[in-house]
Amino acid sequence: MRNIFEILNEKFSKFYSPSEHLAVDEVIVKFKGRVIFRQYRPKKHKRFGIKIYKLCDETRYTYDMTVYLGRDRQRTAQHLTATHATVSELTKKIQGRGHTLYMYNYFSSPDLFDDLATKQINCCGTVRSNRKGIPQDLGPKRMARGDLQVRNRGDLTAILWRD
Repeated sequence: MRNIFEILNEKFSKFYSPSEHLAVDEVIVKFKGRVIFRQYRPKKHKRFGIKIYKLCDETRYTYDMTVYLGRDRQRTAQHLTATHATVSELTKKIQGRGHTLYMYNYFSSPDLFDDLATKQINCCGTVRSNRKGIPQDLGPKRMARGDLQVRNRGDLTAILWRD
């Protein structure tokens, strides 16, 4: 199974040059068979399946993907979060090309954005307010509709607004 997956991944990236705008996302592929890395999500429509992390371009083409096989002990030894290591693995083939990567709050963190900036990958995404590196004074304190708070650190900008 792993060989087929690696061949698919190689062919996906070999025969296609992705657009400038890319996205990282997770997908559950429905599967009820017996494998150790099968996921169970009771609130999802596809309750049983295999979790796959994907790097897609704006035409929804899957440029790279990796299967979630459970907690990876080697990555935690490198002092990286699991999501940071996953995104770094998915973006190896696009380093230095000036792509823009979009992600939602499950993946994003200031440390990841700094790391990807050194690899010439621009990032944009929502971030959880309790992530390490987010300014503590940036928070939803009595904001009126249309209010905006902005904090900068080097090339990184955090914006909080009330819709």
